[in-house]
Amino acid sequence: MTEVRQSGSLLVSDWHRRKDSKEYFSTILQKKKRKIFGLLESPLMPPHGFVDTVHYKIFLSGKSGVGKSALAARLAGVKIPSMHYETTGVETTQVYWPVKLRESSRVLFFRFQLWDCGENALRRFDHLLPSCKEQLDAVLLLFSFTDRMSFDQLTSQIPKWAQTSEGRVVTLVVGTKFDLFMHCDVTEKDVRDFQDTWKLPLLRTGGEAKDGLDDVAPILDCLAENLWRQDCVMSAPATAGGPLSPT
Repeated sequence: MTEVRQSGSLLVSDWHRRKDSKEYFSTILQKKKRKIFGLLESPLMPPHGFVDTVHYKIFLSGKSGVGKSALAARLAGVKIPSMHYETTGVETTQVYWPVKLRESSRVLFFRFQLWDCGENALRRFDHLLPSCKEQLDAVLLLFSFTDRMSFDQLTSQIPKWAQTSEGRVVTLVVGTKFDLFMHCDVTEKDVRDFQDTWKLPLLRTGGEAKDGLDDVAPILDCLAENLWRQDCVMSAPATAGGPLSPT
């Protein structure tokens, strides 16, 4: 399992709030709302502003009802369904996110392909999980702050991904429904103890989705940071003193 660090060391933190980012973030916005990109679509930059795009496959894992489909919709800027429904097969969602490298000031577009598969479908069809794991770059382990069992299951999920990833899959944890604090079954002490044991960042999300970028930036920045770090480590020569940026 790849070591995970909070965002801000390799990438410019909260770059979406800075003036020099506007040209790039405007390509994923339309009338202050997120543009929806299909499988073959991508942000359109002017010829003089060509930007490389790096592609990553992300799998959303967690107990049924924790909000995997809702998180995918939130990250993509898609309307979140008001009613819960079980994902019947595999659903994929494309998310583009521009970042700026801290050391070189190079700008990149990250293309996250989010894979969401229903828990019942995974049990019924043996071929689905291997397809989801194929060429996987990261897994988001989800739990709900209102569902204690989903939190307790994390301790069995993490080793499973560590054993199958061969050190290549970035693992992040996301707690959903954090806004429903009156019904929380997971305490802040539980979160601190979990992080002390597993050394993984635990990100929070919940409430109504907002049209701006602040709502999704913490998760997308953290995901981009750790995926880029993994690529740097994998591309660095064995004798190098530190990570090198991939070309």
